[in-house]
Amino acid sequence: MPTTKFSVEEKYSYLEGFGGYHQSEVVRGANPVGINSPQVPGFGLCTERISGTSFTAPRATNLQTWMYRVHPSLSQGKFSAISTTDNPPKFQLSPNPLQWNDFPMEPGHDWISSQKTLARSGDPATKAGLAYLVYSASKDMDPQTVFFSADGDYLIIPHAGTLDIQTELGSLLVRQNEIAVIPRGIRYRVTVPNGPARGYICELFQGHFQLPELGPIGSCSLANVRDFQIPTAHFEGSIENGIATCQPSNWSVIIKLAGKLYSRTQDHTPFDVVAWHGTYYPYKYDLGRFSVIGSTLFDHPDPSISTVLTAPSHREPGTAVVDFAIFPPRWYVMEDTYWPPYFHRNTMSEFIGVVVNSQDEGKGEGFKPLGALLNNPMVPHGVDEKAHEEARVKVLGPEKVGMEGYMFFLLEAEAMMAVSDWGMDAAAGADVKAKL
Repeated sequence: MPTTKFSVEEKYSYLEGFGGYHQSEVVRGANPVGINSPQVPGFGLCTERISGTSFTAPRATNLQTWMYRVHPSLSQGKFSAISTTDNPPKFQLSPNPLQWNDFPMEPGHDWISSQKTLARSGDPATKAGLAYLVYSASKDMDPQTVFFSADGDYLIIPHAGTLDIQTELGSLLVRQNEIAVIPRGIRYRVTVPNGPARGYICELFQGHFQLPELGPIGSCSLANVRDFQIPTAHFEGSIENGIATCQPSNWSVIIKLAGKLYSRTQDHTPFDVVAWHGTYYPYKYDLGRFSVIGSTLFDHPDPSISTVLTAPSHREPGTAVVDFAIFPPRWYVMEDTYWPPYFHRNTMSEFIGVVVNSQDEGKGEGFKPLGALLNNPMVPHGVDEKAHEEARVKVLGPEKVGMEGYMFFLLEAEAMMAVSDWGMDAAAGADVKAKL
Protein backbone atom coordinates (compact mmCIF):
# COMPACT_ATOMS: atom_id res chain seq x y z
CA MET A 1 0.00 0.00 0.00
CA PRO A 2 1.18 3.58 -0.62
CA THR A 3 2.16 4.32 2.95
CA THR A 4 5.51 4.78 4.66
CA LYS A 5 6.89 1.67 6.34
CA PHE A 6 7.80 3.40 9.58
CA SER A 7 10.58 2.08 11.80
CA VAL A 8 8.80 3.65 14.81
CA GLU A 9 5.55 1.83 15.53
CA GLU A 10 2.34 3.83 15.87
CA LYS A 11 0.90 3.90 19.40
CA TYR A 12 -2.17 6.13 19.13
CA SER A 13 -5.55 5.76 17.46
CA TYR A 14 -6.95 8.52 15.26
CA LEU A 15 -10.01 9.95 13.61
CA GLU A 16 -9.63 10.32 9.84
CA GLY A 17 -10.53 12.97 7.28
CA PHE A 18 -9.24 16.47 6.56
CA GLY A 19 -11.53 19.38 7.39
CA GLY A 20 -14.47 17.30 8.54
CA TYR A 21 -16.58 17.84 11.63
CA HIS A 22 -15.13 15.44 14.21
CA GLN A 23 -16.01 14.52 17.77
CA SER A 24 -14.34 12.40 20.41
CA GLU A 25 -15.01 11.55 24.05
CA VAL A 26 -13.11 9.59 26.66
CA VAL A 27 -16.33 8.41 28.32
CA ARG A 28 -19.71 7.98 26.69
CA GLY A 29 -21.99 10.93 27.31
CA ALA A 30 -19.25 13.52 27.87
CA ASN A 31 -20.20 15.25 24.60
CA PRO A 32 -23.66 16.82 25.10
CA VAL A 33 -26.34 16.02 22.54
CA GLY A 34 -28.24 18.78 20.75
CA ILE A 35 -26.70 21.64 22.76
CA ASN A 36 -23.20 23.10 22.91
CA SER A 37 -23.33 24.80 26.29
CA PRO A 38 -25.64 23.04 28.76
CA GLN A 39 -26.09 24.57 32.19
CA VAL A 40 -24.06 21.74 33.72
CA PRO A 41 -22.35 19.40 31.21
CA GLY A 42 -22.12 15.71 31.98
CA PHE A 43 -19.63 14.55 34.65
CA GLY A 44 -19.55 18.06 36.13
CA LEU A 45 -17.40 19.36 33.27
CA CYS A 46 -16.94 22.97 32.10
CA THR A 47 -17.69 24.15 28.56
CA GLU A 48 -14.91 25.94 26.69
CA ARG A 49 -14.82 26.96 23.04
CA ILE A 50 -11.76 27.69 20.88
CA SER A 51 -12.36 29.66 17.66
CA GLY A 52 -9.84 29.62 14.82
CA THR A 53 -11.90 32.00 12.67
CA SER A 54 -14.34 34.81 13.37
CA PHE A 55 -17.82 33.75 14.47
CA THR A 56 -19.28 34.98 11.18
CA ALA A 57 -16.85 33.25 8.82
CA PRO A 58 -18.67 31.33 6.06
CA ARG A 59 -19.81 27.87 7.13
CA ALA A 60 -17.36 26.16 4.75
CA THR A 61 -14.36 27.92 6.33
CA ASN A 62 -15.58 28.36 9.91
CA LEU A 63 -13.20 26.71 12.37
CA GLN A 64 -14.25 26.15 15.98
CA THR A 65 -14.20 23.37 18.56
CA TRP A 66 -16.19 22.90 21.76
CA MET A 67 -14.31 21.28 24.64
CA TYR A 68 -15.68 19.76 27.84
CA ARG A 69 -12.96 19.83 30.45
CA VAL A 70 -12.45 19.58 34.18
CA HIS A 71 -11.13 23.16 34.54
CA PRO A 72 -11.46 26.18 32.24
CA SER A 73 -8.24 27.57 30.77
CA LEU A 74 -8.41 30.84 32.70
CA SER A 75 -4.95 31.73 33.92
CA GLN A 76 -4.02 31.17 37.56
CA GLY A 77 -1.11 33.58 37.31
CA LYS A 78 0.16 36.50 35.25
CA PHE A 79 2.23 36.04 32.10
CA SER A 80 5.86 37.16 32.44
CA ALA A 81 8.33 37.61 29.60
CA ILE A 82 10.96 34.94 29.00
CA SER A 83 14.36 36.05 27.72
CA THR A 84 15.74 33.93 24.85
CA THR A 85 18.51 34.32 22.29
CA ASP A 86 15.87 34.24 19.54
CA ASN A 87 13.58 36.80 21.16
CA PRO A 88 13.12 38.74 18.93
CA PRO A 89 15.50 38.37 15.95
CA LYS A 90 16.32 41.11 13.44
CA PHE A 91 15.62 40.53 9.73
CA GLN A 92 17.05 41.61 6.38
CA LEU A 93 16.09 41.01 2.76
CA SER A 94 18.61 39.58 0.29
CA PRO A 95 18.53 39.66 -3.54
CA ASN A 96 20.94 36.71 -3.60
CA PRO A 97 20.12 33.01 -3.49
CA LEU A 98 20.84 31.68 -0.01
CA GLN A 99 21.83 28.17 0.96
CA TRP A 100 22.29 26.48 4.32
CA ASN A 101 24.40 23.33 4.19
CA ASP A 102 23.66 22.49 7.83
CA PHE A 103 21.98 24.68 10.42
CA PRO A 104 24.22 25.13 13.49
CA MET A 105 21.83 23.80 16.13
CA GLU A 106 23.13 23.39 19.67
CA PRO A 107 22.53 20.17 21.65
CA GLY A 108 20.71 20.03 24.97
CA HIS A 109 17.54 21.89 23.98
CA ASP A 110 13.86 20.93 24.02
CA TRP A 111 11.09 21.74 21.53
CA ILE A 112 10.72 25.33 22.70
CA SER A 113 14.31 26.41 23.31
CA SER A 114 15.67 24.79 20.13
CA GLN A 115 13.45 26.80 17.77
CA LYS A 116 15.30 29.37 15.66
CA THR A 117 13.53 31.82 13.38
CA LEU A 118 15.13 31.65 9.94
CA ALA A 119 12.98 34.00 7.85
CA ARG A 120 9.79 36.00 8.15
CA SER A 121 7.38 38.12 6.17
CA GLY A 122 4.59 40.24 7.56
CA ASP A 123 3.64 40.67 11.20
CA PRO A 124 1.88 38.23 13.54
CA ALA A 125 0.37 41.20 15.39
CA THR A 126 -1.68 42.03 12.27
CA LYS A 127 -2.16 38.38 11.30
CA ALA A 128 -0.32 38.92 8.02
CA GLY A 129 2.34 36.69 6.48
CA LEU A 130 4.35 33.78 7.82
CA ALA A 131 7.71 32.67 9.22
CA TYR A 132 10.11 29.76 8.70
CA LEU A 133 11.82 28.21 11.71
CA VAL A 134 14.09 25.25 12.37
CA TYR A 135 14.20 23.07 15.47
CA SER A 136 16.62 20.53 16.92
CA ALA A 137 15.22 18.95 20.07
CA SER A 138 17.45 16.52 21.94
CA LYS A 139 15.44 16.34 25.18
CA ASP A 140 11.80 16.30 26.29
CA MET A 141 9.95 19.41 27.35
CA ASP A 142 9.63 19.77 31.12
CA PRO A 143 7.04 17.22 32.35
CA GLN A 144 4.70 19.97 33.54
CA THR A 145 5.10 22.61 30.84
CA VAL A 146 2.92 23.28 27.82
CA PHE A 147 3.43 25.62 24.87
CA PHE A 148 1.22 27.31 22.33
CA SER A 149 1.57 29.94 19.66
CA ALA A 150 -0.89 32.82 19.54
CA ASP A 151 0.89 34.00 16.38
CA GLY A 152 -0.14 31.30 13.95
CA ASP A 153 -0.58 27.69 12.91
CA TYR A 154 2.52 25.48 13.10
CA LEU A 155 3.17 23.26 10.07
CA ILE A 156 5.83 20.88 11.40
CA ILE A 157 8.06 19.19 8.80
CA PRO A 158 10.47 16.72 10.44
CA HIS A 159 13.86 16.36 8.78
CA ALA A 160 14.52 13.24 10.86
CA GLY A 161 13.55 11.84 14.24
CA THR A 162 10.23 11.37 16.04
CA LEU A 163 8.02 13.84 17.94
CA ASP A 164 5.40 12.70 20.45
CA ILE A 165 2.98 15.62 20.66
CA GLN A 166 0.43 15.64 23.49
CA THR A 167 -2.26 18.23 22.78
CA GLU A 168 -5.40 19.30 24.61
CA LEU A 169 -7.45 17.29 22.12
CA GLY A 170 -5.29 14.14 22.14
CA SER A 171 -1.88 12.91 21.04
CA LEU A 172 -0.02 12.67 17.72
CA LEU A 173 3.06 10.54 17.04
CA VAL A 174 4.87 12.39 14.24
CA ARG A 175 7.65 10.43 12.57
CA GLN A 176 10.02 11.26 9.73
CA ASN A 177 8.12 11.37 6.42
CA GLU A 178 5.04 12.65 8.27
CA ILE A 179 3.94 16.24 8.82
CA ALA A 180 1.72 17.74 11.50
CA VAL A 181 -0.27 20.96 11.87
CA ILE A 182 -0.93 22.44 15.33
CA PRO A 183 -3.46 25.29 15.01
CA ARG A 184 -2.99 28.66 16.65
CA GLY A 185 -3.87 28.56 20.35
CA ILE A 186 -3.90 24.78 20.85
CA ARG A 187 -1.73 23.92 23.87
CA TYR A 188 0.66 21.01 23.68
CA ARG A 189 3.79 19.33 25.02
CA VAL A 190 6.51 17.64 22.91
CA THR A 191 8.77 14.73 23.82
CA VAL A 192 11.42 12.96 21.72
CA PRO A 193 10.94 9.25 22.58
CA ASN A 194 13.52 7.96 20.09
CA GLY A 195 16.31 10.45 20.58
CA PRO A 196 17.14 13.77 18.88
CA ALA A 197 14.70 15.18 16.34
CA ARG A 198 15.37 17.94 13.82
CA GLY A 199 13.24 19.71 11.25
CA TYR A 200 11.47 22.77 9.95
CA ILE A 201 8.38 24.77 10.93
CA CYS A 202 6.25 27.00 8.73
CA GLU A 203 4.33 29.31 11.06
CA LEU A 204 1.31 30.73 9.27
CA PHE A 205 0.15 34.08 10.67
CA GLN A 206 -2.57 34.57 8.05
CA GLY A 207 -5.50 32.20 7.62
CA HIS A 208 -5.22 28.41 7.83
CA PHE A 209 -3.97 25.52 5.73
CA GLN A 210 -6.38 23.68 3.49
CA LEU A 211 -6.24 21.19 0.64
CA PRO A 212 -5.72 22.72 -2.81
CA GLU A 213 -8.55 22.74 -5.31
CA LEU A 214 -7.98 20.00 -7.89
CA GLY A 215 -9.63 21.62 -10.92
CA PRO A 216 -9.33 19.42 -14.04
CA ILE A 217 -7.48 16.75 -12.03
CA GLY A 218 -10.89 15.79 -10.69
CA SER A 219 -11.95 14.67 -7.22
CA CYS A 220 -8.93 12.68 -6.00
CA SER A 221 -5.11 12.38 -6.15
CA LEU A 222 -2.43 14.53 -4.51
CA ALA A 223 -3.24 14.49 -0.76
CA ASN A 224 -6.56 12.73 -0.25
CA VAL A 225 -8.99 13.85 2.46
CA ARG A 226 -9.28 10.43 4.09
CA ASP A 227 -5.53 10.13 4.78
CA PHE A 228 -5.30 12.92 7.36
CA GLN A 229 -5.36 11.77 10.98
CA ILE A 230 -6.86 13.66 13.95
CA PRO A 231 -6.23 12.80 17.63
CA THR A 232 -8.82 11.24 19.90
CA ALA A 233 -9.73 12.66 23.30
CA HIS A 234 -7.63 11.71 26.32
CA PHE A 235 -7.46 13.34 29.74
CA GLU A 236 -5.22 13.13 32.78
CA GLY A 237 -7.75 12.34 35.47
CA SER A 238 -10.50 9.96 36.50
CA ILE A 239 -14.27 9.68 36.83
CA GLU A 240 -15.35 9.29 40.45
CA ASN A 241 -19.03 9.06 41.43
CA GLY A 242 -20.00 10.43 38.02
CA ILE A 243 -17.74 13.50 38.30
CA ALA A 244 -14.54 14.03 36.31
CA THR A 245 -11.62 15.08 38.50
CA CYS A 246 -7.89 15.81 38.19
CA GLN A 247 -5.32 15.91 40.95
CA PRO A 248 -3.97 19.42 41.73
CA SER A 249 -0.58 20.00 40.10
CA ASN A 250 1.69 22.90 39.23
CA TRP A 251 2.08 23.67 35.52
CA SER A 252 3.83 26.30 33.42
CA VAL A 253 2.05 27.60 30.32
CA ILE A 254 4.29 29.26 27.71
CA ILE A 255 2.74 31.46 25.04
CA LYS A 256 4.37 32.84 21.91
CA LEU A 257 2.88 36.28 21.21
CA ALA A 258 4.22 38.58 18.47
CA GLY A 259 7.40 36.51 18.40
CA LYS A 260 8.08 36.82 22.12
CA LEU A 261 7.72 34.16 24.80
CA TYR A 262 5.81 34.60 28.06
CA SER A 263 5.15 32.16 30.90
CA ARG A 264 2.51 31.78 33.60
CA THR A 265 1.61 29.11 36.14
CA GLN A 266 -1.61 27.24 36.87
CA ASP A 267 -2.65 24.70 39.50
CA HIS A 268 -4.09 21.99 37.24
CA THR A 269 -3.15 19.97 34.18
CA PRO A 270 -3.96 21.54 30.78
CA PHE A 271 -4.76 18.02 29.54
CA ASP A 272 -8.17 17.74 31.19
CA VAL A 273 -10.42 17.69 28.10
CA VAL A 274 -12.79 14.72 28.46
CA ALA A 275 -14.66 15.35 25.19
CA TRP A 276 -14.61 17.67 22.21
CA HIS A 277 -16.39 18.28 18.90
CA GLY A 278 -15.74 20.70 16.07
CA THR A 279 -13.60 21.64 13.08
CA TYR A 280 -10.52 23.15 14.77
CA TYR A 281 -7.99 20.52 15.76
CA PRO A 282 -4.42 19.27 15.20
CA TYR A 283 -3.77 16.68 12.50
CA LYS A 284 -0.98 14.73 10.83
CA TYR A 285 -0.34 13.24 7.38
CA ASP A 286 1.94 10.50 6.04
CA LEU A 287 3.77 11.95 3.01
CA GLY A 288 4.10 8.40 1.69
CA ARG A 289 0.37 8.53 0.86
CA PHE A 290 0.74 11.45 -1.54
CA SER A 291 -0.58 10.48 -4.99
CA VAL A 292 1.82 12.08 -7.46
CA ILE A 293 0.54 13.54 -10.73
CA GLY A 294 2.89 14.19 -13.65
CA SER A 295 3.40 14.50 -17.40
CA THR A 296 3.10 11.31 -19.47
CA LEU A 297 4.28 12.70 -22.79
CA PHE A 298 6.26 15.96 -22.83
CA ASP A 299 7.15 19.05 -20.82
CA HIS A 300 7.10 19.79 -17.09
CA PRO A 301 3.81 20.66 -15.41
CA ASP A 302 4.16 23.45 -12.86
CA PRO A 303 5.33 22.31 -9.39
CA SER A 304 1.93 23.32 -8.05
CA ILE A 305 0.74 19.82 -8.99
CA SER A 306 2.83 18.64 -6.02
CA THR A 307 0.98 20.79 -3.45
CA VAL A 308 0.02 18.99 -0.25
CA LEU A 309 -1.44 21.96 1.65
CA THR A 310 -2.13 25.57 0.73
CA ALA A 311 -3.09 28.77 2.52
CA PRO A 312 -4.96 30.90 -0.03
CA SER A 313 -4.28 34.61 -0.25
CA HIS A 314 -7.11 37.11 -0.51
CA ARG A 315 -4.97 39.63 -2.33
CA GLU A 316 -4.88 37.86 -5.71
CA PRO A 317 -7.09 35.03 -6.98
CA GLY A 318 -5.18 31.79 -7.39
CA THR A 319 -2.29 32.97 -5.20
CA ALA A 320 -1.28 31.51 -1.86
CA VAL A 321 0.16 33.03 1.26
CA VAL A 322 2.16 29.81 1.12
CA ASP A 323 1.95 26.44 -0.64
CA PHE A 324 3.56 23.33 0.84
CA ALA A 325 4.65 20.94 -1.94
CA ILE A 326 6.75 17.75 -1.94
CA PHE A 327 8.83 15.94 -4.55
CA PRO A 328 8.96 12.25 -3.62
CA PRO A 329 10.55 9.54 -5.77
CA ARG A 330 8.46 9.41 -8.95
CA TRP A 331 8.57 8.26 -12.57
CA TYR A 332 9.71 10.50 -15.43
CA VAL A 333 8.66 9.42 -18.92
CA MET A 334 8.64 12.74 -20.80
CA GLU A 335 9.95 12.66 -24.38
CA ASP A 336 12.16 15.34 -25.96
CA THR A 337 12.05 17.27 -22.69
CA TYR A 338 14.63 18.99 -20.49
CA TRP A 339 14.19 16.95 -17.30
CA PRO A 340 15.83 19.12 -14.61
CA PRO A 341 14.01 22.20 -13.36
CA TYR A 342 14.35 24.82 -16.08
CA PHE A 343 16.06 28.12 -15.34
CA HIS A 344 13.55 30.30 -13.62
CA ARG A 345 12.65 33.64 -12.06
CA ASN A 346 9.52 33.60 -9.94
CA THR A 347 7.29 36.30 -8.45
CA MET A 348 6.86 33.94 -5.47
CA SER A 349 9.66 33.24 -2.99
CA GLU A 350 10.85 29.63 -2.81
CA PHE A 351 12.18 27.82 0.25
CA ILE A 352 13.44 24.26 -0.33
CA GLY A 353 14.35 21.77 2.40
CA VAL A 354 15.03 18.06 2.73
CA VAL A 355 13.17 15.29 4.56
CA VAL A 356 14.97 12.07 5.47
CA ASN A 357 12.46 9.40 4.47
CA SER A 358 14.83 6.47 4.88
CA GLN A 359 13.52 4.75 7.98
CA ASP A 360 17.06 3.60 8.80
CA GLU A 361 17.25 7.03 10.43
CA GLY A 362 14.12 6.34 12.48
CA LYS A 363 15.74 6.68 15.90
CA GLY A 364 17.31 10.04 15.17
CA GLU A 365 20.83 8.63 14.87
CA GLY A 366 23.31 9.48 12.13
CA PHE A 367 21.59 12.68 11.04
CA LYS A 368 22.45 13.94 7.61
CA PRO A 369 22.88 17.72 7.27
CA LEU A 370 19.78 19.81 7.90
CA GLY A 371 19.95 22.37 5.12
CA ALA A 372 17.79 24.51 2.88
CA LEU A 373 17.66 26.96 -0.03
CA LEU A 374 15.88 30.31 -0.28
CA ASN A 375 15.23 32.24 -3.48
CA ASN A 376 13.37 35.50 -3.01
CA PRO A 377 11.13 36.90 -5.80
CA MET A 378 12.81 37.22 -9.19
CA VAL A 379 16.10 35.72 -8.00
CA PRO A 380 17.34 33.57 -10.93
CA HIS A 381 17.85 29.90 -10.12
CA GLY A 382 18.45 26.60 -11.87
CA VAL A 383 20.88 23.68 -12.03
CA ASP A 384 24.65 23.98 -12.24
CA GLU A 385 26.47 23.92 -15.60
CA LYS A 386 27.46 20.24 -15.38
CA ALA A 387 23.90 19.04 -14.70
CA HIS A 388 22.63 21.36 -17.43
CA GLU A 389 24.94 19.95 -20.10
CA GLU A 390 24.25 16.34 -19.06
CA ALA A 391 20.51 16.92 -19.33
CA ARG A 392 20.84 18.21 -22.89
CA VAL A 393 22.55 15.01 -24.15
CA LYS A 394 20.82 12.46 -21.90
CA VAL A 395 19.24 9.46 -23.64
CA LEU A 396 15.68 9.64 -22.37
CA GLY A 397 13.71 6.63 -21.21
CA PRO A 398 11.36 5.81 -18.32
CA GLU A 399 13.25 6.48 -15.09
CA LYS A 400 12.36 6.77 -11.43
CA VAL A 401 13.84 10.02 -10.16
CA GLY A 402 14.39 11.36 -6.67
CA MET A 403 17.10 10.78 -4.08
CA GLU A 404 16.86 7.40 -2.40
CA GLY A 405 16.18 7.93 1.29
CA TYR A 406 15.49 11.66 0.90
CA MET A 407 12.72 13.92 -0.34
CA PHE A 408 12.66 17.61 -1.16
CA PHE A 409 9.86 19.89 -0.06
CA LEU A 410 8.99 23.38 -1.27
CA LEU A 411 7.40 26.27 0.62
CA GLU A 412 6.32 28.80 -2.00
CA ALA A 413 5.16 32.11 -0.53
CA GLU A 414 3.64 35.20 -2.14
CA ALA A 415 5.79 37.61 -0.12
CA MET A 416 9.48 38.42 0.11
CA MET A 417 11.07 36.52 2.99
CA ALA A 418 13.44 38.54 5.18
CA VAL A 419 16.17 36.43 6.78
CA SER A 420 17.12 36.71 10.45
CA ASP A 421 20.63 37.70 11.50
CA TRP A 422 21.08 34.16 12.80
CA GLY A 423 20.02 32.80 9.40
CA MET A 424 22.36 35.12 7.51
CA ASP A 425 25.28 34.11 9.71
CA ALA A 426 24.47 30.42 9.17
CA ALA A 427 24.33 30.92 5.39
CA ALA A 428 27.66 32.73 5.17
CA GLY A 429 30.02 31.15 2.61
CA ALA A 430 27.44 28.66 1.28
CA ASP A 431 28.05 27.60 -2.32
CA VAL A 432 24.75 27.99 -4.15
CA LYS A 433 26.01 27.43 -7.69
CA ALA A 434 25.86 23.65 -7.51
CA LYS A 435 22.30 23.43 -6.24
CA LEU A 436 18.82 23.91 -7.68
